[in-house]
Amino acid sequence: MIRLVGRLLLGAFALLLAVPAGSAALALALLFDPGANAWLTNGALAGLDTALGDIAAGMPPEGMLLLVAGVARALFVLLVVPPFVTAVAGEVLGARGLLWYGAGCGLLTAALPWLARGTARPGAPGLAAAEARLTLILFVVGGVAGLVYWLIAGRSVGRALDRGAGPR
Repeated sequence: MIRLVGRLLLGAFALLLAVPAGSAALALALLFDPGANAWLTNGALAGLDTALGDIAAGMPPEGMLLLVAGVARALFVLLVVPPFVTAVAGEVLGARGLLWYGAGCGLLTAALPWLARGTARPGAPGLAAAEARLTLILFVVGGVAGLVYWLIAGRSVGRALDRGAGPR
């Protein structure tokens, strides 16, 4: 029982550090990738234009609040869910490999937008390149979060059983 509580606390601490690490990787990627930077700037300007238009018309900026809520939900799904799912699956399966946490979390994070959308969008060739770049960015973001989790908690999964301290 004490071992289970210890694993839960260590896993929670590791997730507490893995999520901000993934967030920092996403922020850096969005700032330094020219395509993502332009997309982010255009989106911010469009949101600001909508909010200012609502305020000028004497209405509360509900559109801006909905935008912020949508972005917060998307960030939660992209930054919290993949490390959590990878960590829980790794703990249950007893996986402690670097590849499981790094690549597994990266693949899950990169796949989430594709899974949410369901199908590929027909469009211009430039759109496909932008989606591929975004998929790569999300893979790196998930990989960073997964690696941070692995460094803190993933390497020690199942070690007590390996030493023979298991149930007798």
